[in-house]
Amino acid sequence: MLKKINIVPRWIIFLIDIAVCNFCMIFAYLIGHNLNLSSISFQELYTNLLVLSAINALVFLNFRSYAGIVRYTGVQDAIRVSLSLLVSVVMLGVLSFVTLVNGSTFISMPVATLIIYSLFSFLGLISYRVIVKYGFTYLRNFKLDPKFVVIYGAGEAGLATKRVLEHDPASKVKVLAYVDDNPRKSGKVIDGVKIIDYRELDGLFKSQQIDELVISTFSVPPSRKAELVEICLEYNVTVLTVPPLEKWINGQFTKKQLQSIRIEQLLERDPIQLNHTALSSQIKGKRVLVTGGAGSIGSEIVRQLLRFQPATIVVCDQAETPLHDLELELTGISNGVKLVFFLGDVRNPNRMNELFGEFHPQVVYHAAAYKHVPMMEQSPAEAVLTNVAGTKLIADLSVRYQVQRFVMVSTDKAVNPTNVMGASKRLAEIYVQQLSAAVAQQTKFITTRFGNVLGSNGSVILRFREQIAKGGPVTVTHPNIIRYFMTIPEATQLVLEAGSMGNGGEIYVFDMGKPVPIVDLARKMIRLSGMVPGIDIEIKYTGLRPGEKLYEELLNDAENTLPTHHQKILIAKTGTEAIASLEQVYQELFTLAADASRHLDMVAKMKELVPEFISNNSVYEQLDQQKAKLVSINKVG
Repeated sequence: MLKKINIVPRWIIFLIDIAVCNFCMIFAYLIGHNLNLSSISFQELYTNLLVLSAINALVFLNFRSYAGIVRYTGVQDAIRVSLSLLVSVVMLGVLSFVTLVNGSTFISMPVATLIIYSLFSFLGLISYRVIVKYGFTYLRNFKLDPKFVVIYGAGEAGLATKRVLEHDPASKVKVLAYVDDNPRKSGKVIDGVKIIDYRELDGLFKSQQIDELVISTFSVPPSRKAELVEICLEYNVTVLTVPPLEKWINGQFTKKQLQSIRIEQLLERDPIQLNHTALSSQIKGKRVLVTGGAGSIGSEIVRQLLRFQPATIVVCDQAETPLHDLELELTGISNGVKLVFFLGDVRNPNRMNELFGEFHPQVVYHAAAYKHVPMMEQSPAEAVLTNVAGTKLIADLSVRYQVQRFVMVSTDKAVNPTNVMGASKRLAEIYVQQLSAAVAQQTKFITTRFGNVLGSNGSVILRFREQIAKGGPVTVTHPNIIRYFMTIPEATQLVLEAGSMGNGGEIYVFDMGKPVPIVDLARKMIRLSGMVPGIDIEIKYTGLRPGEKLYEELLNDAENTLPTHHQKILIAKTGTEAIASLEQVYQELFTLAADASRHLDMVAKMKELVPEFISNNSVYEQLDQQKAKLVSINKVG
């Protein structure tokens, strides 16, 4: 019905305002004459009404008191009406006084009548607007099968959320309550809706059939957000969040901008506190190189670095399209920093020599690497040539061109590796550590090691989301597999922080929080999508992939850690012995990698250099079996 009611033409509101004022004048006359009709001069009343109508018409037209949409009447409309009536009453009083002084009987309006008229006309004009407004609100909320909503956050954003939901004509929403952590707000009312304490939420869900909970505050801690979602999932309540404040247009947002809560938001932790002073002193005005700069971590490093005002950031990547996309994204928001987008492969000596020779970077963040475990099991030479040879090339050039800091991004899969990818990253770590010891204080080589990154390219989160969108099944490799997770911004900030504190040769390990069972992650993502695991979406176990293990480690058995000034960053004290004739040994490895027929020999060489590399669920397990036989024979002999 509301859809059929168009906005009333302004001239109708204008006429209603005139009529209300005339009625109030008649009522004021009656009160002034003690409700005695016989004592009223109707000729005088008619004249006064004509004059009143003329004056009000002139004033209302000038003040446009009729222009507001009645159903949305607010403070500004009330102010316009008040000013209009004030001017109208003053004009009537002046005209009545002038006629009285001149001895005329054209208009006669006692002061008491004017006062009574002004009070009743104000109440009349405001009252009918308010009645219409709340009448529309009642009709809008009086819906068949309404959707009952609770808003978390009784602040400005919460009030804006309520109004957005209720003013959407296509919405069947009824806001039942606000929920807030501040106990002083409990029991109070905002815009006709009661505020309840967070501790009462469970009881509300038990007593009422709630369909949605909207998180409408920007300061909710990650732990509280996770608690809210757990409660909502228990009662099959959909959780939505308001868009970030920067995405509001003129202080407003639309219902379409409300988003379902994402699993990444539930795995967030408290914000990282960076040492901005140390970072700024090391980065400001410097020339910085980011390899793998178009990837998930590399591109975020570039974004984070912009705030520290380096002179130049060279973004190097061999992937043309992602590099071009990043260039389009950052164009115009570089804050005066010179950005260079350099297309090149870290395995290409000529191209990398050209890069270092032209830009002479002072700080290098090396994030270029192949990272997908099953793919590297199938193409082990690519892992060696990119992750090991590429790192060696960039590290050697950093020494040659006297780079001040070289920060390498590594992985938890380098600890007790069970796959080629992890072993290749461990070999890169070993080379960087030994090179750091050789060049002493000339270039500070720092390694950072962390686990899986939420939302990065190829992340399990993205795969699950795609599978759910297609109706399933969601594929999990093993019911007991667990992983550490970290958001892209958190991982990047810790890389920057660790890179700033290193003195050379350290491997920094990040506090990854608690490991997450992947099957629990899948179930929660399905439930957040409004579906039931095993009924709407099937979870299918596919078996461990080549090189994959059930859990990742951040430190191997021979390592221990030392604390740093940052509670989330530890220093790993590695127990690996130095490899003699490092250059020669690595060159032998690269020679094997370049020969397509000798990949088995190449992986055997990797196992020789990284003794803890024991393959799992891989064709290279045969090498471990051969090695075990040789050890057994030697013991017998």
